[in-house]
Parts: sequence; C-alpha cells; structure tokens
Amino acid sequence: MAKFQYKRTPTLTDKNPPGIWHILGAETAERYAYYGMTLILTEFMTRHLVGGAMSGTSGISWYHNFKSITYLFPICGAIIADMWLGKFRTIILFSLIYCVGLLALTVDQSRVGLYICMVGVAIGSGFIKPCMSANVGDQFGKQNQHLMAKVYNWFYFAINIGAFIGPFIAAQLMDSERFGPRWAFGMCFVAMLCSIVVFWCGRKLFVHAPIEGAKFLKSAFKGEGLTAVLRLSVLFLIISAFYSLYELSGSAWVVDAAKLNKVWLGKRWVASQVPDFNALFIMILIPIFSYIIYPVLGKFFKLTAKRKIAIGMFLIITPFFVMITLRNLTMAGHQPSIGWQFLANLLLTIAEIFVSISCLEFAYTQAPAEMKSFVMSLYLAMSIGVGNLITSLINQGLKRFNMTEGSGYYWVFMAYMFIAALIFTIYSIFYKGKTYSQEQVPQSEIVVEEEP
Repeated sequence: MAKFQYKRTPTLTDKNPPGIWHILGAETAERYAYYGMTLILTEFMTRHLVGGAMSGTSGISWYHNFKSITYLFPICGAIIADMWLGKFRTIILFSLIYCVGLLALTVDQSRVGLYICMVGVAIGSGFIKPCMSANVGDQFGKQNQHLMAKVYNWFYFAINIGAFIGPFIAAQLMDSERFGPRWAFGMCFVAMLCSIVVFWCGRKLFVHAPIEGAKFLKSAFKGEGLTAVLRLSVLFLIISAFYSLYELSGSAWVVDAAKLNKVWLGKRWVASQVPDFNALFIMILIPIFSYIIYPVLGKFFKLTAKRKIAIGMFLIITPFFVMITLRNLTMAGHQPSIGWQFLANLLLTIAEIFVSISCLEFAYTQAPAEMKSFVMSLYLAMSIGVGNLITSLINQGLKRFNMTEGSGYYWVFMAYMFIAALIFTIYSIFYKGKTYSQEQVPQSEIVVEEEP
C-alpha cells in the first residue's frame, strides 16, 4: 500500500499553515449541500412533498427536530474521531453517508426519501461538524496562533459562501416547473461529492492530530479535562437560547414569508430564499466587523469572546420586533412587502457575527489538546442542538394554546432570550477558563503513515 508522510504537529511558521485552503474549499461545498437542502426543507415539506404536504406547524416541528438531531450527533463524531478514526478518516467516511442521504431525496421525494435523507444528512453532517472546525485549529501552533481568529473568520466566510449559493440555487430549482425538487436536491448531492474530493486532495498538507484512544476518556472525565467540560457546558446551554431564536429564520419566518407580497426590487422572491440572504450579509459584514467595528469598540473596552457573545445575545431580540410587526399587519388583512424580512435577516446577521464566530474560537481555545473535537461537539450539541430542541418544544406547547399564529408566538421567544442573555452576562463574569494551543515542531519532523 502506498505510503504518505503526514504531519502530526503544526509547522514552525508565523504565516497561515498549508492545507487551510483545502479545508475552506471543502467546507464551502459541504455547506452548499447542507444549507441548500435544509433552507428549502420547510417549503418542500409544506408544498412539494409527494403523497401529501404537511401543515405549517408540522413542517416547523419536523424542521427543528431534524436540526436538533443533526447538532446532537457531533458528540458521537468527536468520540469516534478522538478515540479511533482520527478527524480525517471520520470526515471522509461520514461524508459518504451524507451523500447517500442526499441521493435518497434526489431519487424519491415522498416521505420515504425524506426520512432517509434526514437520517443520512443528520448522521453525516453531525459527525463531521466538530472534526472540520477542530481541524482548522489543529493546523496552528504557538508561533502563528495570532492568526487563528482571522482564519476562523475566513472559515465562517467559507461556510456562508456555500450557505448563500446553495439555498439560492436550490430554491430557484425547486420553484421551477422545468426542474423541481429532484434537481434542487440533486445539485446538493453533487456539491457534497465535490467537498469529499477537495478535502481528500489536501490530505498531504494537513496536520493529522494524533488519535488519543483511551487517553481521551481519561482526560474528559477527570482532572483538568472534566473541569473544562463542566464549565463550558454551562455556557453552551445558556447560549442555546440564542439558537432557539436564530433557527426560527429557517422555519417560522419562511411560513410567514408565504403570506407577504413577494415582489420586491422588481423581482418575485421565493419564500425560502429570504433566510438565504443571511449568508450574503455575513460575507459583507465579516470584513467590516473585523477591520472597523471590532477595532473601534476595542478602544472603549476589551472586546473578549465572552463580551462579543453577550452583546449578540441581546441583539438577537431586535429582528423579532420586525417579525411581530409583519404578523400584526398580515392578521389585520394587509400584505406588507417581503423586503421587511430582509431587514430582519440583516439584524439577525449582526447578532450572529457577535455570537457564532466567537463561540467557534472560544470553544477551541478552551479545550485541552486531546479534547478539541469533543469540546467543539459539545458546543454544537448543547447550544445549536439543544436550541433547536427547545424551539420544537416551545412550538408544540404554543400550538396547544393556539398561539402559533399571533404575535404572542414571538414574544414568548423574546422573553426567553432576554432572561438567558442576562444569565449569560452574569455567569461569564465569574467564568475562569484556560487557553490551550497546539505545540509546534520543525517541518522536517513528520510521521510516516499508511494512506487511509
């Protein structure tokens, strides 16, 4: 069997590590596949599902249950990666399962194809999520750690390139009489195949962090590792409130958009295209925040990751004032422009930049070296996964009280968010963490391994 030389520790350099562009390229294509599928999912289930469409409330619940499971699986992916397969093999293997799920819905748009797709994408996407984001951090050592925050910004930028292009194209294809859902999901399948190829081609350039085996369990459940897990878990659970509100943009907001005047700026928009512009706003605003807003705010107070998260948790409330106004107008018989939802998405994006990117960086730096993937998976599961689960539960609870249609629906979420933001602010003041980074060795010190 052919042998390749894989680096086990970061190269001594004060510049960006090699292989980063393969990670960013693969992430872009994977996010095209994921967001292309998920952001049209609610509209597909409520309008195009073969054999009988779902109601709006059922579609919202299925959407958030799917997202919740997707973000709970990262814990399994992290354990498998850190104990047995390593990040690289885990990403390749479960990306193939991901492809099978997308292929199922491409071939069959009934509930059978839908459920197979949900399972395949939830397992595939969920298992590779912590590995891909932790793999970014693995490429850095102490000498170039100062560049990690900017590269995580670019990583988030790559995510949103795919997240913008995927749903935009998928929504157009699904709404087209010529193409329809088959082509929409088929293009997501092709994008996922491209992701696998791009990532595979970078295998000789990556740092392949050592597999920890049983050491991982010892680290996670005793001493310093256990302390890190416990104090981060509390933060992640509080942050889950942010994602409870954030994820409504892909479900309840899409259902609301169907009731609005969809002609805006001379174009007729598809309801599921509106949340897609969150990704475009991200790409526009990340450089503005990195080079203008953050430096300006830094002149007044030290802008730590925790403070960024606290600011974003309060800001996420603002777009819901727009959504409440739109609901009140539609219930009064008016049909306001869908353009107002673009404003709501802009406000949502500003909050997201403060929270999501900061959480990625913070989760990685607060994790001991042998637990990077696991801690990243905890962030995904306990914040985004639990957040979607809470949204689904609140949605079902409000359905019982007939509160899913009026403005009271959003007021409940806003009150929940405000309380959580206050709790996070107080808890973060007393949080005492520790920053961990990878060790670096000269580039010549590499380990020979068999090709996976």
